[in-house]
Amino acid sequence: MPAAQQYQAAVLGHPIGHSRSPALHRAAYQLIGFDCRYRAIDVTVDQLPQFVRTLRSERGWAGLSVTMPLKSAMVAEMDRTSPLVDLLGVLNTVVPEYDDEGRVTLTGHNTDVAGIVGALRHGGAQEGQPAVILGGGGTAAAAAAALAELKPSGVTLCLRDPAKSGNVQEIARQLGVPLQVAGWDQASAAVRTAGTVVCTLPPNAADSLAAELAAQAGPDRAGGVLLDVAYDPWPSQLAAAWQAQGGSVVHGLEMLIYQAVEQVRLFAGGRFTNSADVTNVMCDAVGAPRR
Repeated sequence: MPAAQQYQAAVLGHPIGHSRSPALHRAAYQLIGFDCRYRAIDVTVDQLPQFVRTLRSERGWAGLSVTMPLKSAMVAEMDRTSPLVDLLGVLNTVVPEYDDEGRVTLTGHNTDVAGIVGALRHGGAQEGQPAVILGGGGTAAAAAAALAELKPSGVTLCLRDPAKSGNVQEIARQLGVPLQVAGWDQASAAVRTAGTVVCTLPPNAADSLAAELAAQAGPDRAGGVLLDVAYDPWPSQLAAAWQAQGGSVVHGLEMLIYQAVEQVRLFAGGRFTNSADVTNVMCDAVGAPRR
């Protein structure tokens, strides 16, 4: 990174006004004394190539957080990608490196997997449980890699169009995770017996499933953990139905916090020295309980 007085970083996506990333990053930077301005920038897929061209012409960038719908499109704009990005085909983090002549190398990373693992472990998820992933996009790919660390007895991927499951299936195969694909009409049955559920769907997209779960007669979800990555509105109908039946619910902000900690580590370099302190000030910034 260049020896500038102030760095800049941003979260990119469309729409982006709801993002909590600025609050998380600013709190962390203040704590560690990193002079970096962090903002949200609305960028569509069509606008992305021009944005990256502009990025390459400027010095002083510490990094970019990347959210939907750019996680796949940004991969093609990178000079290098991490092995995890190569596996998943999606990224959520970009780190620029500048040489002495001002040329920049852009490297893509994925911290979503670490975010999901951290959130599930914080919520009490146990190893060896049957698991379900709801949805089939980029976050579902990260969820498959994250669940591999929990060594599930099996994973069921539920989505409205099973034909779009190829990427997640291939990731599970490479990581040795036993995965089966189910249509949305089978989601309720799969969730009923799951010990761990990761919902990667947009807000309200799982409301029909929530209604089915709420109508089920007395399933005991004690010990079961649901991570709903959508955090606005909260609680989601799915989270409310799961919790009403005795299950533990992990707020989508938990994933956001844990993945942001890893982004700050990448953006701030040697200034980052204590992940526990950074995690706690991020929790304060978004009203989450301290660890």
